Amino acid sequence: MTDVNMELNINPKEQQFISAKSYLLTASTDTGLNLYDHLSRVLTKVLDERPNNVVDIFEDVSKDSKRSKFTSDVDTVRDKLDQSTEVALAKVQEKLFAKEGGEDNEPEESEELETPLPNIMELCFFFEQAGIGLNREEMIRVWLALKNLVDTHALSHVRFWGKMFGTEQNYYIAEVEYRDGDEEEEEEEEPEEQQEEEATDKDGDEEGEEEQEEDDTPKPDFKPPPEIPKEENKTGTNKKTYFVCNDPGKPWTKLPAVTPAQIQSARLIKKFFTGRLDAPVVSYPPFPGNEINYLRAQIARISAGTHVSPMGFYQFEEDEEEVDDEDEEEEREEPDEPEPEVGPPLLTPLSEDAEIGNLPPWTPKVSSKLIPQYAISVLQSNLWPGAHAFAAGKKFENVYIGYGHKYNMDNYNPPQTAPIQEEFPSGPEITEAEDPTVEEENALRNAQQEAAEAAEEMEEAEEEEDDEDN
Repeated sequence: MTDVNMELNINPKEQQFISAKSYLLTASTDTGLNLYDHLSRVLTKVLDERPNNVVDIFEDVSKDSKRSKFTSDVDTVRDKLDQSTEVALAKVQEKLFAKEGGEDNEPEESEELETPLPNIMELCFFFEQAGIGLNREEMIRVWLALKNLVDTHALSHVRFWGKMFGTEQNYYIAEVEYRDGDEEEEEEEEPEEQQEEEATDKDGDEEGEEEQEEDDTPKPDFKPPPEIPKEENKTGTNKKTYFVCNDPGKPWTKLPAVTPAQIQSARLIKKFFTGRLDAPVVSYPPFPGNEINYLRAQIARISAGTHVSPMGFYQFEEDEEEVDDEDEEEEREEPDEPEPEVGPPLLTPLSEDAEIGNLPPWTPKVSSKLIPQYAISVLQSNLWPGAHAFAAGKKFENVYIGYGHKYNMDNYNPPQTAPIQEEFPSGPEITEAEDPTVEEENALRNAQQEAAEAAEEMEEAEEEEDDEDN
């Protein structure tokens, strides 16, 4: 025993207790807490609550005690903002669930008017039976997004066309039709494009004239084939108008009209969408436009090959058939213009679709074999994987959910590049002459001088003869 312990009359056991307690009271350099106080709080909580099997949950009680003592470095919790994409998207979609005029504003009782907004949840119910479509939460957001589209545009028909998957973002696509007289907004954009093209043509003509003045170089006789004009609005591939957005709640973007050149190029390439409408489409053959044009071309191709309806649901009127025949005769009388591509006639039975090798173009099934009396008919396209359709009585609908790629039996191979052009045939008119030697140049120069002198002598002799005659 030391002198200090003898003076205080402390036995060895008490000394060990004091040293152990002092060790437990040592504060942490990181948090400032000590083990003695922590164990005191944990044991107090255990004795107060007296849980069952305390030895199994002792670690959890310790964690809860530490968590209750946690203090943030910032003044308030609001200083730490969650910048995740989920929170940002939730803020955007929060506007979809807000009522117009506030929550206290009660809707006015008015007469029921026909609305172009479809009953998405009813269609979702049928597609769910076939195991097709999006989940209900996502469909409700799409429904609210379509409602905003109807409220901001004068539309007569709206339909959820489908969803395209992309590498960065996805596309939600709405198919719409404008009311009569409200489609003039689309036609106003065309003259501006034509003016730009005319301005570029004039600039090119001026540059061509300047080049002709400087150097008369030969020009090729090749003339490119005439460009097939795009179909007018509300006809052919541009009969419907399409809007897209990356997520429900984000602004809708109107897709431009599709051209035949874009559809032809889209058949030769196979690209994944990025989710950015302004992204360039790097491919061979080169695609005339950005991703917004490629997306519109794929929508036109998928719609033409997968939109089906029950037999007898649609019928042609006699007047329409006569008008179609007259238009075909007028087109045949004009051979100078390029002939438009003509596909199979409308309302053709699916049994006449061409097979894909040994694979049928469509796979039919019923939604349930256990309760067939309430089952619905479902069609799945094998040519465009992701295209589906259902029919239940007089109600039917088409939807596409996929990557926008057409099925191909073989792996995709890019087309070969065009062959290199042949050299121009050589001939004396374009063959470069050899440079003369010094001796040949001197001989030519002497011959030219002699000829000049002989010509001068002849002129002098003729002048003398004229003088003598006079």
